[in-house]
This record gives sequence, structure tokens and C-alpha cells, in this order.
Amino acid sequence: MTVVVNLVISVLVIIVLQLLGMLIFSWMTPFKDMEELKKGNVAVGLALGGKFMATAIILGVAAYTNTSIWFLAMWFAVGYVCLIAAYWIFELVTPSFKISESLKQGNVAVATLLCMVFIGTAFAISSLIV
Repeated sequence: MTVVVNLVISVLVIIVLQLLGMLIFSWMTPFKDMEELKKGNVAVGLALGGKFMATAIILGVAAYTNTSIWFLAMWFAVGYVCLIAAYWIFELVTPSFKISESLKQGNVAVATLLCMVFIGTAFAISSLIV
């Protein structure tokens, strides 16, 4: 029974952390992500998908390598800060355009690259989680 309770608690914590991560990412953009998705903005969909996948990768590795909910949350926080840093570094190294404006305008090329930046960063960071 203890195993089932621990599993349920772990799943709930993972879901809450995933939603919290997506909420924080949505605060970083000057537009409403869900409104852009309703309009059919593929670029925003790709960027959001990359963010979701990246946070899921970090959460999955943190859950796999830690038996404590606190360590899972701590490693997720470390990984999440790295994802935010990757976004701002990407913004800095692309001074010829602003990421959020490109996404709102539907620039799929920028969105695809940003998606891969998030996923690649998540894979690299998750290899450091112990």
C-alpha cells in the first residue's frame, strides 16, 4: 500500500510542477499563449510544445534518479532555471530579431529552433541530475 501512496503522491507532484513550469513560461511571454493557440499560431504551438517536452524531460529524469519528492523538486528547479537561462541566452545571441515578436508573428523557423533549444538544453541538463 505504501508503494501505491508514494506513486500517487509522486505523480501529483510531477503534474503540479509541470503545470507550474508552464505557467511561469507563459508569464515570460508578452502575449497570451492560449489565445495565440486558439488563433492557430503554429509557431507558438511549437514553442509551447518544446517547453512542455523540456520540462517533462527534466521532471522524468529527476523522478527516476531521486526517491525523495524534495530532491525531485529541487532538481526540477535547477533544471528549470537552466531552461529559462537558455531562453534568455538564445534571445541575446539573436539580436537581429526578438523571439516573442517572431513567435507572435507566426515565424515557424524561430519557433522550431527555440523548441530544439529547450529540448536540447533539457537533455544536457538532465544528464547532470543525480
